[in-house]
Amino acid sequence: MASSEEFVRYVVGQLDEAGNIIYKKLFGEYGLWLDGKFFGTIEDNQFYVKVTKAGKKLLPEAESVAPHGGRPGMYAVEELDDKAFLAELVHKTWDELPAPKPKRSGPRREKKVSERE
Repeated sequence: MASSEEFVRYVVGQLDEAGNIIYKKLFGEYGLWLDGKFFGTIEDNQFYVKVTKAGKKLLPEAESVAPHGGRPGMYAVEELDDKAFLAELVHKTWDELPAPKPKRSGPRREKKVSERE
């Protein structure tokens, strides 16, 4: 089941104390960014943040899960009513994440294909 746009807007509204959260479609669900850093997702109407040490302290009962398959690397955030807590969780998670890689400038190089004789 895909996330509803209504739920996504609700979560982003609950995160408004964290700053300017941007959400985008990502593999059929939604990715969340703050100041250029990807920090979480909304999948199947559930909010997830990336696994960090700070996240584990703030969500001590949370288990690392893989909501989109693959390797576990997200914590499910069940409590969505406390805006101050959510802002703290997002900021402390964000602080531990690496800076986004710079975008390539200029045209992409094309791979050369060797010709067979």
